[in-house]
This record gives sequence, structure tokens and C-alpha cells, in this order.
Amino acid sequence: MLALWTKVTTWLKDEKGASMVEYALLVVLIAIVALVAISIAGQEVSTAFSEISSAL
Repeated sequence: MLALWTKVTTWLKDEKGASMVEYALLVVLIAIVALVAISIAGQEVSTAFSEISSAL
């Protein structure tokens, strides 16, 4: 992950500027991270609500 971050920051600091492909890769990476985070959080929230409803 650190190597990927290093490459991304290198692309952004490049004097020629970032190309559209690089921006697309960043968007895809952010989307993947967001989907994984929502998936994990969604399962935890669902479990919590199930436990609360069972307790009531």
C-alpha cells in the first residue's frame, strides 16, 4: 500500500501534470476503498441493530 501511495504522490508531483488515466486510477482506488469500508461497516451496524432488537 505504501508503494502505491508513493507512486500516486510521484504522479501528482510530476511537472508534466497528471493524465486522465492517472485520475481514473485514483478514482477507482477510492471507490474500492469506499465499497470495502461500507461493506464492513454495514455488516457491523446490521449486527448491532439485530442485537438491540433481540434485547428489546
